[in-house]
Amino acid sequence: MRLVVTADTHVPKRARDLPEQLWAAIDAADVVLHAGDWVDVALLDALQRRARRLVGVYGNNDGPELRARLPEVARVDLAGLRVAVVHETGPSVRREERCAAAYGDCDLLVFGHSHIPWDSVAPGGLRLLNPGSPTDRRRQPYATYLTAEVVAGRLGRVELHRLPTRR
Repeated sequence: MRLVVTADTHVPKRARDLPEQLWAAIDAADVVLHAGDWVDVALLDALQRRARRLVGVYGNNDGPELRARLPEVARVDLAGLRVAVVHETGPSVRREERCAAAYGDCDLLVFGHSHIPWDSVAPGGLRLLNPGSPTDRRRQPYATYLTAEVVAGRLGRVELHRLPTRR
């Protein structure tokens, strides 16, 4: 199973649309995980039309219309991999311990908010992934998103994709 993991898209405030490279990855994926801060419901509608399966949550920059359609936390089983998606996890200090306590029944936690790519493992084996942002790199050298594979109920290869600098 092929996954695309994204967050903090901030469309149309930070970009008019998602980068073409990300749209191509979405079109090829079996599941798209979006960890919030969509900003505009039009992007949610576009992703629902194009993604084979979309799992998304709202973020702190998402208004009432998005909050009415998306949960704060989403939990799904992807071919035996237990996944939670949330926007915010708090400060990076002791993140793994906090997340293990809150999501210890999961194999993978996808989160956003910081715009900083993150890949770590919490006590007990919970994998934490933050894809960064494909549209607002902030202090990061590149805008980014992730792809991953689920094989036999386990998270396989995870790849961070750097996007070209927008002109």
